[in-house]
Amino acid sequence: MTKKIEARTGELDARYESIFGDVAEIIEAARRSAARSVNSIMTAAYWLIGRRVVEFEQSGKKRAKYGTALVEKLSVDLTQRFGRGFSRQNIQQMRLFYLLYPVERICQTPSGRLELASRREIRHTPSGKSRTLYAESSLAGIASRFPLPWSAYVRLLSVKDDNARAFYEAEALRGGWSVRQLDRQINSQFYERTALAKNKMAMLKKGGKALPQDIVTPEEEIKDPYVLEFLGLKDEYSETDLEDALIRHLETFLLELGGDFCFIGRQKRLRIGDEWFRVDLVFFHRKLRCLVIIDLKIGKFTHADAGQMHLYLNYARAHWVHEGENPPVGLILCARKDEAVARYALEGLPNKVMAAEYRTALPDEKTLADEIRRTQEVLQERKRIKPALLLDWHRGKRHYTK
Repeated sequence: MTKKIEARTGELDARYESIFGDVAEIIEAARRSAARSVNSIMTAAYWLIGRRVVEFEQSGKKRAKYGTALVEKLSVDLTQRFGRGFSRQNIQQMRLFYLLYPVERICQTPSGRLELASRREIRHTPSGKSRTLYAESSLAGIASRFPLPWSAYVRLLSVKDDNARAFYEAEALRGGWSVRQLDRQINSQFYERTALAKNKMAMLKKGGKALPQDIVTPEEEIKDPYVLEFLGLKDEYSETDLEDALIRHLETFLLELGGDFCFIGRQKRLRIGDEWFRVDLVFFHRKLRCLVIIDLKIGKFTHADAGQMHLYLNYARAHWVHEGENPPVGLILCARKDEAVARYALEGLPNKVMAAEYRTALPDEKTLADEIRRTQEVLQERKRIKPALLLDWHRGKRHYTK
């Protein structure tokens, strides 16, 4: 009798595991589909925004004397109305996106050209309803022409060579690359390595294989920061909020560390070519008589972070350093969930003696990393405790009013 009960229980468990697995697959597939749908519409919207910006800049010419002012005003007004996601850098990316993917490129069919050619007529119609219907139909039509997620196109925008960009886009589509795999292949110069390879087919086949770290889960897809910003949603663990809190704490920590650090600015802007960047923190070190450029990243340390810091240092050396001051030094801080890394960028100094002097006078890298890690833990604990405190407060208030 006992054996029959155990057999029946085992059978029910197996059937339950089967249905649980089926339901889990349905939910994961639905989440992926939802993320892709939002991504395609978002990408189409950003293409249209980029087009409007370019059109406004002297009838579509690439340069306009008031182009920067337009982007700045749009950023302020759109952020005030819609919230995050419309920084100057983001709008510049939308503008560049349209310039690299013009109408002629995405609309190869006569119907596609006709659809977009009628744009001005509909836009100037007095009916607000017509404009709304046009916007919705345009988004649906354009979305089908951008099969990759917006984050992939953002990564492709950083590839300057047109042939290389087209190669990565084609391979990402052919191989179904995740954004992480695309990023890895670009960083490893897969295009250049393939071009130099004797057996290009073997190289393409090998490069098309995904590594474990390339996999993006359905939860990660739906929590893509670009998607959350576009929908006006806020992640439970917003990286932007965490980064802002870490920057504020780091600023206080360095100022309290001694009298050598003098605060210069936070989120200091610099322009390199047609792109705008922001440096998280800038200090002046009195003893070393040099600027300290600090860049904070939420995530692991990569070679791209080091390259970007050298870009900042070269700019600071040319535009921010005053006569009689020493070359600037960079500090890269990378904060992940369970660890933090601090790296000084001293490669640009004229000699090893000065580099050694800098290391002696500046805070130890381990000290800075430990401080970032402790601050992360405190911030995460506050996020965990805050909802509980609010719940206790509401319970207390309800009890008090009875």
